[in-house]
Amino acid sequence: MTVHFVGAGPGAADLLTVRATRLLAEADVVLYPGTYLDPAVLGHCSPSAELVDSQRLDLDEITERLVAAHSAGHDVVRLTSGDPSLYSALAEQTRRLDGAGVPWDVTPGVPAYAAAAALVGRELTVPLVTQSVVLTRTRARSTPMPEGESLKSYAATGATLVLHLAITRTRELMAGLEPAYGADCPVLVVHRASQPAELVLRGTVGTIADAVEEAGLRQAAVILVGRALEPRAGGESYLYDPARVR
Repeated sequence: MTVHFVGAGPGAADLLTVRATRLLAEADVVLYPGTYLDPAVLGHCSPSAELVDSQRLDLDEITERLVAAHSAGHDVVRLTSGDPSLYSALAEQTRRLDGAGVPWDVTPGVPAYAAAAALVGRELTVPLVTQSVVLTRTRARSTPMPEGESLKSYAATGATLVLHLAITRTRELMAGLEPAYGADCPVLVVHRASQPAELVLRGTVGTIADAVEEAGLRQAAVILVGRALEPRAGGESYLYDPARVR
């Protein structure tokens, strides 16, 4: 049997891929991140599947569950929030599975930042404004950031910033970004994009911290920062220029 790491998307039950829903329907065991997942996603699972909420399991306990299910001949799905390529602990879990001789594969999902951008109707790469997006996080109660990956360095590029796992430090982070982006630079905070409890806060580098604190947000939110978020910002893409397409 194979352990399938499956991106559950931002949370909405209808934002999973066709492959993801098929794997969930066929799985005997499903481990899911209860902290971030809309329970409706689990409606794709077989009624007979064993459902395991991983939010209070450590990495070794999760691995034990995956290995035990594989050894019992069960099809296993390990759901991750968003897409497995971002902040999913895929590297740690698959290292352990390799050591145990357990095969695995990965099915991508809709990342939270993409769902957030869709919700607010913004393109993150706008011609003549910015053509780069930086996906990053900051250090709080987590592993250290690698040397050279400072927020100050990323801010100097002027790229659209997407900050994960950072909502509790919004005020501190905005103070650090203001010299590069300016106090009037647009900021969007999206909490639980695509889920019933979704919430969008709009502001600027200078004002968004007040809005976040007033809303009492503590988790499950992404912060988008950059001039590309301004309505009607930028120019037009050369890709569709009449001189090019004729």
